[in-house]
Amino acid sequence: MRNFKILFALGLLSSSLFAAAPAANKLAPEAWAKSIEATMPTSTTVKTKKRNVLMFSLATGYKHSVIPFVDEMMKVLCDRTQAFNLTISRDIDVFEVAQIYDYDAIIINNTCSDRKECNLFRDVLIHQAETLGANYKNLSDVERAEKAAKLEKNLLDYVHSGKGLMILHGAINILNKSEEISAMMGGSFDYHPKFQEITLNLVEPSHPLLKAFEGKEVVYSDEPYILNGAYDKFNFRPLLKMDTSKLVNVKDEVHSMPRYMAWVKSYGTGRVLFSSPGHDCSTYENPKFIQFYLDGLQYVLGDLKCDDSVPAKVSAK
Repeated sequence: MRNFKILFALGLLSSSLFAAAPAANKLAPEAWAKSIEATMPTSTTVKTKKRNVLMFSLATGYKHSVIPFVDEMMKVLCDRTQAFNLTISRDIDVFEVAQIYDYDAIIINNTCSDRKECNLFRDVLIHQAETLGANYKNLSDVERAEKAAKLEKNLLDYVHSGKGLMILHGAINILNKSEEISAMMGGSFDYHPKFQEITLNLVEPSHPLLKAFEGKEVVYSDEPYILNGAYDKFNFRPLLKMDTSKLVNVKDEVHSMPRYMAWVKSYGTGRVLFSSPGHDCSTYENPKFIQFYLDGLQYVLGDLKCDDSVPAKVSAK
């Protein structure tokens, strides 16, 4: 009985330390998106001509259950604003030169790659060819490797040439060991502690992309992403900074440097936005986050002009 009481007490302590893990959504993605439609903006911050946007939503590694919900949320948002022609794809051939330049910006939606090599293109073409690579069965091993490398270069060239890239949550893991991709995105995925309540501070409350948050800190539940690769170069303009003092069950090294959860940056003449939020539907049904994503999309398209230069001593903020 004494052991049971101890275990029960530990269970209560554990449950008090962490936000409840996200429950499975009871609605189908389309119904869920319709249920939050009334809270979505009906117009964009900047009026422009209708733009072509690609949402790429294939995951070859960890498959976030939120992926189809984000797809549907963006569909409804595009319908309400009438500002975008949205194409959703899980076909890596959209990164071929003949297709990729049909779009003004790309959103990569939780496109986690497999841990074996952390390269989504090689997963499809080589490591998971039997299940995902049927279209490439006539390619030799050399041709498959060459195609994977070419698709990666196409993405880099696309953004560098003046296009836009929006990276949602796990999508930062799409080509996680590539130094070039890490430099373009601003970092690579390292790990995350358990799902818990996170407090985000606005780095520049007056920045146009933070208008949605009305100058107030953001408190929500998520996986607190810890990043590496190009991250410690801080070659971006930070938007949201995680208050690491409020995190629980994390390694001491988490506090060794600022932990930014969203930023913007230029790459060549193109524009990149990374947003670590969010892991589940609660983020994507939050009107403030929806407005943030909408404004972020307008930024990467080049329509919403704002400062994306790297501030001096960004790491000290």
